[in-house]
Amino acid sequence: MNKSILTLKNINKRFGSTIALNDVSLEVFPGEIRGLIGENGSGKSTISSIAAGMQKADSGEMLFNGESWNPTSMIDALQHGIGMIVQESGTIPGITVAENIFLAETEQFKNKLGLLNRRAMNKKADEVLSDIGITNVHGSDMMAALNFQSRKLVEIAKVVMKKPQILVIDETSTALSHDGREIMYKLIKQFRDDGKAVLFISHDLDEIMEVCDTLTVLRDGKLIRSFTKEEFEPDAIRTSMIGRELQGDYYRSDFTPSWEDEISIKAEHITVNGHIKDVSIELHKGEILGIGGLSHCGMHSLGKVMFGALKPDEGSVTLNDGTEINSPHRAMKHSVGYVSKDRDVESLNLSASIRDNIAIAGFEQYAVGNFLILNSKEKPYVQEQIDALSIKCSDMNQQVSALSGGNKQKVVFGKWIGRQSEILILDCPTRGVDIGVKQAMYQLMMKLKKEGKSILMISEEMPELMGMSDRIIIMKDGVIMKEFERSAELSDAEIIKYMI
Repeated sequence: MNKSILTLKNINKRFGSTIALNDVSLEVFPGEIRGLIGENGSGKSTISSIAAGMQKADSGEMLFNGESWNPTSMIDALQHGIGMIVQESGTIPGITVAENIFLAETEQFKNKLGLLNRRAMNKKADEVLSDIGITNVHGSDMMAALNFQSRKLVEIAKVVMKKPQILVIDETSTALSHDGREIMYKLIKQFRDDGKAVLFISHDLDEIMEVCDTLTVLRDGKLIRSFTKEEFEPDAIRTSMIGRELQGDYYRSDFTPSWEDEISIKAEHITVNGHIKDVSIELHKGEILGIGGLSHCGMHSLGKVMFGALKPDEGSVTLNDGTEINSPHRAMKHSVGYVSKDRDVESLNLSASIRDNIAIAGFEQYAVGNFLILNSKEKPYVQEQIDALSIKCSDMNQQVSALSGGNKQKVVFGKWIGRQSEILILDCPTRGVDIGVKQAMYQLMMKLKKEGKSILMISEEMPELMGMSDRIIIMKDGVIMKEFERSAELSDAEIIKYMI
């Protein structure tokens, strides 16, 4: 067998009283795509971030190409052979794409007078992006103007440009549409074919079984088992991940669409220049309406319009009593909640506590006289959501940035469920969460449906759309292409042909 490129021996890491890694040893070999999988908080992101220089281990040893490996930072690690694409934002919003790509390396574009040649830098950035198949983003674009997927593709280009020997990808595919994923998969295969290696972290078991050659399962900071391609078997992997077999249904077990006649919210003739063209939809009481398509089809913009966060150029969104939703404030006032795909930027204040994030949306539920906030009222309100959603935390005052992806998402759900939202607009509601949390969220959605709540679920995951929706609306290039009702006979191939 080939010698390993990367060897991790007896790695330990604690965060306060939490054991993040407990004596983990792992080897990565040339020409290998190794998957890392486990529930949120299992240690997979921690072990990879230590290897990539983001943080230090408390103890243990690392070897890279047979020599001691102790990178001082992610930049140091990237320059010497290990590059990482982080789960959330790894770019800086207030500067251009080119400035992000060549951050701290702009000296090469300065003339004899020390002036920056932006044209040359932008041109080189365009070449870097084009080399990996990105043609709709340009070096001169402002980072803040790009959507979540485009920002993530810029980050990929920035890392791949350095030609690392090991590429670490942490939950990146969940931020990408079909086209973006194809770019990433092509890069991964190229790394393997060139005798390099990839550490691929994902919660999508189907994806990880398709992409990876080997698979390592972590649970509660411990390495549980590694699987070869020949040993890949979904139930065995799931059981290794959670230490038990999943109980109850994952997706819905029924195949009969069901909802009440009453329309809870409707959008009529919505047009947003460049995104949506004359789209009309109706969401009924007690219905889960799925909206699917590729990332740029307009569905994410439609979700923002339905919550009043994006003003349409034409058309309107109204409730069953005729109230027009034209701002988030009005939406919230009339029991409409919104979970954004871009969780860390649009749904959470990462520098604030769990308590503050949940409490801020439910002010009307616990404030005395609608103006006086009492600790004796606010604290039980927040604790009720933590308990109901099983949010894993040290206490409600823990900073949200310290939580795993799944627990962050639970905090977002807690904001809206706590304030008794009757209509929930969920944009990629299970992005970046593990199968245990996904199952809990799907069961929660069914509970809300049975209570008569209305759910608009925007998703880029076909199994999720088919598994949970009463109806599925497929969008492409800003228009509705087709509508499907829930059925046991409905196939993903039948749906996909209207997306691409």
